[in-house]
Parts: sequence; structure tokens; C-alpha cells
Amino acid sequence: MRPGDTRYNQSPLRGIALKIASVAIFVGMSSCIKAAGQVPAGQIVFFRSFFAILPILVMLAWQKELRFALATKRPLSHIMRGVVGVTAMGLSFFALTRLPLPEAITLNYAQPLLVVIFSVLFLGEAIRIYRWSAVIIGLVGVCIVSWPKLTLFGAGGGLGNQAAVGALAALAGAAVSAVALLLVRNLVGTEKSTTIVLWFSLTSSAAGLLSLPFGWEPLSGEQAAFLVAAGICGGVAQILMTEAYRYAEASTVAPFEYTSMILGIAVGYLAFGEIPTLHMIVGGAIVVAAGLFIIWRERRLGIERAGARKLAPPQ
Repeated sequence: MRPGDTRYNQSPLRGIALKIASVAIFVGMSSCIKAAGQVPAGQIVFFRSFFAILPILVMLAWQKELRFALATKRPLSHIMRGVVGVTAMGLSFFALTRLPLPEAITLNYAQPLLVVIFSVLFLGEAIRIYRWSAVIIGLVGVCIVSWPKLTLFGAGGGLGNQAAVGALAALAGAAVSAVALLLVRNLVGTEKSTTIVLWFSLTSSAAGLLSLPFGWEPLSGEQAAFLVAAGICGGVAQILMTEAYRYAEASTVAPFEYTSMILGIAVGYLAFGEIPTLHMIVGGAIVVAAGLFIIWRERRLGIERAGARKLAPPQ
């Protein structure tokens, strides 16, 4: 939702509540995927994407936009965003099956830090020393979280163990997800949010289905139920997240993304008996602090730019 909408920023508290609800449901989605066990990533992508379409279609029907949901003049851009996004999704889901829930969630926090770097490399954006400092500090935090998994000197054989592979997948997923976010930035200038979400869900469903010849596994009834629930949770969470930005500015609701760390620790302990390590807590705190600083800095720069526009003489 753009700032020109009359409902934009009408109810910040409602926007925050919707954001927290979306984060909680996304954590529930991740928990369902983890509970399903070591299912092939492509198979998880299909269930997550296909069953997410159901709540999205319900929302479109309720808004009476179903007929025009796929209308676009940029199908190739949507497909490119879908291919990149589904790659990121597959990597993150693979990481979920190999890592404790809190660590998988925390390593994904590298994404907004990498967005800053990729914005410079691919979009030519000018980044000041403050954000560069926050990015470097945040990446140090990511290294602290992942180091016990990646060290070559560990007793478990370093890169050969599953946790190391999971950590690498999580970091790679965060990097690819950052690229996907840049593609979404390019699309939002001309496309509706619902159109972007529906195109992505359909593209990723097709991509997940194409992985069928590469080794899907027979699912028990319990595994299938978890994966269907993950898909529905993903669709509902996506809707709530979109609605959150309808009622409040991005800089207002974005910090509440980090509540997923607290929820991840709680669910990991209660549902899977996973106790967070000191590396995870310290590194996670550093990553969160760096992310919050970037959000705060962006908000300050936005206020300064708005003030400068008001003081500028009329053309």
C-alpha cells in the first residue's frame, strides 16, 4: 500500500499488531516444516507455495479483485522474481531441516544486511558510513552465530556435518532472498501487491512440482498435514504482512520482524527441546541491533529528506 492511500498510516497500532501476528504465523510455518522432518526441499517448496494460494484467493475474492489478480504487462519480471525467490525458499527450508529453529531464523537476519550491499552493487545506491558500519557489525554477529557450525576445527568434522551444511544453506538463502527483494522493489512501482504474491505462489508451486523427478519422498499422514499447514500459514502470514503495511509505515512495523527470534527460541525449546547456545544469543543480539540501527537511520534520513522538500522553493 502506497503513502497516497487514504488509509495509509491511519492506525500504527493496528499495523504493528498485524505485523506481530504475521511474524508469529511465519514462525508457526517454519515450525511445521521442521516438524515434518527431512523432506526434500523441492517437495516442501511445492506444499508451502501451492497451499498458500488458498487463503490468497479467498482474500482476492473478498476484495472482488479475483478476475484481475494475474493481470500484468511484466510476466517475465514476475517469473524471474519467482525463480530467484523459490531458490531462496528452497535453501531456507533445507536449512530448517538441518538446524535448530532459533539459529535458522537468526541466520536469515543476514538478508536485510545483504540488501544494503547488493543495493550498492546492483542499483548503484549511495550508502553512507553509518549503514556500512552497521552492516559490518551485523555480519560479525552472523559469523558468531554460524561459526560453531562452520569451523573446520570442530570435533564433528566441520563442513562435513549436517549442521554446517544447514548453516551454509541458510546464509546462501539469505543472500538469494536479498536479490529477490531487489526484484520486488522493481516490481512494486507498477504492480499490485496481490498480483506479485499470486504470481510468486504460482511460479514457486510450478518450480516445486518440477522437482518431483529428483526424489520426492512418500509422506506419512502426519508429515502431509504439517506441510499443508505450513502452506496455509505462509499464505495467511503473507496477507497479514501486506495488511500491516496498509496501516503503518514500513519503518514503524519493520523492527517487529525481530520478535521472530524470541518466538523461535520459545518454540524451539518447547516443541523441539532445542536450547539456544551462547553463540546464538550473543550473535543474534548483535545482528538485531545492527538491523534496528539501519531501520532507525533510514527513518531519520526520510524525515530529513521530507524536511528538505518542504523548505525547497517551488519550481
